[in-house]
Amino acid sequence: MPPEPPPWHHHRVNLATLLDDHPGDRTAIVAGGDRISYGRLRDEIDATRGVLAGLGLDPGDPIAILCGTNPRFVRAWFAIIGAGFVGVPLNPQAPAPEIERELALAGVRAIIAGPAGVAVLSDLDRDAVPTLEHVFVSAGADLDGAVDLDDAIAASSGAPIVERADDDLCALLFTSGTAGSPKAAMLTHENFASNIRQVISRSGPNARPDDVSICVVPMFHVLGLNSILNQSLWVGSTLVLVERFDPTSMVELIEHEHVTVLAGPPTMWAALTQVNGVSNDTFARLRIAVSGAAAIPDRVVEDAEQRLGLRIHEGYGLTEASPSVTVAHGDAPIGSIGRPIPGLEVRLVDDAGDDVYIGDAGELLVRGPNVFAGYLDDPETTARVIDADGWLHTGDMAVVDDDGYIFLVDRAKDLIVVSGFNVYPAEVERVLATHPAVAEAGVVDVPHPHSGEAVKAFVVAEVDRAVEEDELIDWCATELARYKCPSKVDFVDEIPRGLGGKVLRRELR
Repeated sequence: MPPEPPPWHHHRVNLATLLDDHPGDRTAIVAGGDRISYGRLRDEIDATRGVLAGLGLDPGDPIAILCGTNPRFVRAWFAIIGAGFVGVPLNPQAPAPEIERELALAGVRAIIAGPAGVAVLSDLDRDAVPTLEHVFVSAGADLDGAVDLDDAIAASSGAPIVERADDDLCALLFTSGTAGSPKAAMLTHENFASNIRQVISRSGPNARPDDVSICVVPMFHVLGLNSILNQSLWVGSTLVLVERFDPTSMVELIEHEHVTVLAGPPTMWAALTQVNGVSNDTFARLRIAVSGAAAIPDRVVEDAEQRLGLRIHEGYGLTEASPSVTVAHGDAPIGSIGRPIPGLEVRLVDDAGDDVYIGDAGELLVRGPNVFAGYLDDPETTARVIDADGWLHTGDMAVVDDDGYIFLVDRAKDLIVVSGFNVYPAEVERVLATHPAVAEAGVVDVPHPHSGEAVKAFVVAEVDRAVEEDELIDWCATELARYKCPSKVDFVDEIPRGLGGKVLRRELR
């Protein structure tokens, strides 16, 4: 039987109550040598909530989180949403210009930064983010005008959890998603909660209170945030946080902590299959092994079966669906993303919007309470992605077989997915084109053994201007997160374009 969802009064909920009912002495979070019980975690979140409640902000105001995969993030996230604000988790590794754009777009009023985030904040142009009033950093961080959060927490007397309605916003998550340049996806308390309920009510092995799982994916990514962090604490299990992925130490951790659930991108699984000296015993306790965030090559699944005695199952989701849509289990065929989880509807449709026949490719559409509320301040893009009947158009092409198993075939759009992160070619092209030696640029995906896909750029140089590949890659890194930067640049005489001036990516490929 799946665990009972928390006893929420219908329609007046706050996702932050999901960890309220677990035994206080049970271990909630393991981080390095620190083992944090549910009781202690609730106390620390309560104190942090008290700090935020005293800022004089309004319910629904956005507060950003710039932290790595560590307890600081966990406390910040549950304190922000528990105090009735909207969490805006951002990539602490992203360059300042990208963080500035995101803070400004979301209208962020306050920010909580761990050590990883302080570096980027020190480069921030505060004038570019006029709404930002409060900056909290961890002890010992030196940043003008910032408040030491640890000191503030020590002086806090806590604050009660604020009631929110089902359809109140819970988070803004940045995604290039199905929509092009980065947008802030609006996710409600009910979006997150319903998706956890859907996942833990499916048939097959499910999360239990006695589980130990690892989070190695960033928690600013919806996979880490809802599918791992929120879900683990919802069922009352133990979550081990890993800031930096190293395959060998990961294997040691899996053995040492008796890990039973592991979810992560194909890159993680590919690396684990290559670690020397791993026996079938190492992974003997692992009940659930899920790959998500990008398509996993069949070869990696086969390697894991042979070398680790482990069957990896593939899940499929997207930020706009909070995120899970399907999760394979049992004897689902290799290469399949499984069947839809309970409580949501899925269709595969052709260009005319009609359902396709079994074995024919169609665009995957999703409908259910987990479908997001739209993109912030962008009704036009929202209307393109969520139709009048409430169907979310994912932009992913898939086929279904006679047994109801779904297989992804291709993107309907030009999106590049690097280790589960979405990269929109136009965004990279825009940055390349600002280099003085670049006349024009075209960007496509290329297969990559570890990250699934990588970014490749084709560049036409200005006449009489010399420019090197490395210089252009470094140029991109000043404006874009590392995963968005090209790993290869080819110099060409012309970029093939269609009648409307659109880059013909299939010709570049």
